[in-house]
Amino acid sequence: MRILLVGAGGVGDAFAKIIARRTFFDHVIVSDYDIARAKRTIVAIGLKHGHAVASRFSAEQIDAGDPDVVASVARQHGATHVMNAVEPKFVPTVFAGALAAGCDYLDMAVSLSEPHPTDPYHQTGVMLGDDQFAQAADWETAGRLALVGMGVEPGLSDVFARYASDHLFRQIEELGTRDGANLVVRDDAGNEIFAPSFSIWTTIEECLNPPLIFERDRGWFTTPPFSEPEMFDFPEGIGRVECVNVEHEEVVLMPRWLDAKRVTFKYGLGEEFIGVLKTLHLLGLDRVDPVRVRSASGPVLVAPRDVVAACLPDPATIGPRMTGKTCAGVWVTGTGLNDRPREVYLYHVADNEWTMREYDTQCVVWQTALNPVIALELLAAGTWGGIGVLGPEAFDAKAFLDLMSAPESEGGYGQPWGMEDRLAS
Repeated sequence: MRILLVGAGGVGDAFAKIIARRTFFDHVIVSDYDIARAKRTIVAIGLKHGHAVASRFSAEQIDAGDPDVVASVARQHGATHVMNAVEPKFVPTVFAGALAAGCDYLDMAVSLSEPHPTDPYHQTGVMLGDDQFAQAADWETAGRLALVGMGVEPGLSDVFARYASDHLFRQIEELGTRDGANLVVRDDAGNEIFAPSFSIWTTIEECLNPPLIFERDRGWFTTPPFSEPEMFDFPEGIGRVECVNVEHEEVVLMPRWLDAKRVTFKYGLGEEFIGVLKTLHLLGLDRVDPVRVRSASGPVLVAPRDVVAACLPDPATIGPRMTGKTCAGVWVTGTGLNDRPREVYLYHVADNEWTMREYDTQCVVWQTALNPVIALELLAAGTWGGIGVLGPEAFDAKAFLDLMSAPESEGGYGQPWGMEDRLAS
């Protein structure tokens, strides 16, 4: 297995550092528009693991926005798999480049949505992933696999949902992805600062687009941003966090393979974060269409959202200033295998202190990058397999969770997952 990793930002860097500890692959080409970032990742791997491990990685410059370039780099290096770790706005081009090069493909966020033109807060327009699923026949004809949404959310959350469907429930009322954290970022003086732990570009896209909900009798529909607030209890000391509806891939992916009356995604943003996002929207700073700006050298075109992203700390750099834990999981309600009501929360928690000590990577990007590495190992072993455009729900969840939780000394990843029964069964 030769993997072309597209993107050496926070998640791409974490992906490389995680896979460096594994032996199932032959080579990883770490590529980025800024090749210096790709080289820094490989240097860090060499310092941690030595020259023999670092020699299984190479750096390459790439333009993720050009499918021909992506295909050319993949062919040049004999890649068998393309791992997309760049912003979701580049999904169409990396996706097309992988298919053109005859590679299998993985991503952690699917193609972007477009709100309904006249009724965005009730009706769907172009949904997340529509562009990719529309090309499923092309991937099937080519005999290639595109595994989409294989991060943590989406990704691990979808694996949890499949596990619940297969092993815990006879009937499912709701699959509710719930994401929360108690992370704090401080400046040099110890003051808490606003510094999102994930790409602000992606966060704005998710949080200000109309949230998506699925109901079996109604299909997919939308609501206004930040709707249906609820307090949710997160485990391992995180505690109660207010969660609100957010547009996310799970609501698109889960109903394609799993039978549930309702599918939702709620994110624990917090009052301050919601206030910032509302202000950005009010000022038009969430826009992606370029605006003309006067500068000392003359007028330039720039997207307001790109300016916001450039002004905030890079999520890849805030790990040393961050404390706390992040939790990703799925809250499932319905009828258990004993035909009695059941309510379960399946989850995984990442502690920033541990991920920084072990991987020199902050916990949110580390938790995101862990899951495609596990998926690739299952694909390499032949435990997982398929063709076409598939989500994580299409594969055996137990195999994934067993490999994830097994101790490293036994060939696993040493990452136990949790399950809380929240209703007497």
